[in-house]
Amino acid sequence: MPKNLDDGVDEDDDDDRRKKIEETRRRSSFSSSSSGTSKLSKLRETSSIPISQRATDLPKHQQDEKSRTKNWTYPSPKMFYEAIKRKGWQPPETDIDNVVKIHNVVNERCWQEILKWEKEFHRTTLSGGGGGGDPGEEETNNASVSLLRFKGKPRDYSPKARLLNALGYKLPFDRHDWIIDRNGEDVRYVIDFYNAKVPPQGDSSSLEVGPIAMHVDVRPALDSLEAFYERAYMQMKWISSGRWMR
Repeated sequence: MPKNLDDGVDEDDDDDRRKKIEETRRRSSFSSSSSGTSKLSKLRETSSIPISQRATDLPKHQQDEKSRTKNWTYPSPKMFYEAIKRKGWQPPETDIDNVVKIHNVVNERCWQEILKWEKEFHRTTLSGGGGGGDPGEEETNNASVSLLRFKGKPRDYSPKARLLNALGYKLPFDRHDWIIDRNGEDVRYVIDFYNAKVPPQGDSSSLEVGPIAMHVDVRPALDSLEAFYERAYMQMKWISSGRWMR
């Protein structure tokens, strides 16, 4: 008498049966989790980041939005959730709204940091950038500087990140390369994302998601002598300011 129901069953048939059970479970799990995304919003927020007129390889969802706006459009919570699930992650749906808000805030900050560099060294390329006004107010809607494309490189650490790591600092948890269109010229910016201390409770983001414990290091890539000069100038300016001693 067999000790269990599997005794006496052909191994090939047993393997097939187990594969079918596993496939059924996987489909059931995916179906139940996907059905939950109906609760997530499909609304998309328009960024302050202009799309380059030379951008020809936009994702389809950006092409659809381009007829409505000249700026990049962030994914909706539903789109964001489905995208990260395709990468094999299983985030709780309840977290997605805040994740998307933080994602949008960080991208806006990266663009503002890029504009600071552009205003410092290429003010004449910015429309209305001749001077005046509060230096904290960055020009965001201009046709002279726009985002052409971007690429994530989470494990391709920049030389600066490797140097800082050799000096005892932690490596960034992510890296992006943003290619901007500066009056028809392609200019690459490197962005390293670091975990940081949570700021005081009085600080908040523009999207009201609370303090964000993240530091972004935005600078032009060392692809030209001009970029070398700009980086060296800003480094000396930072050292002379004494902020590194705080």
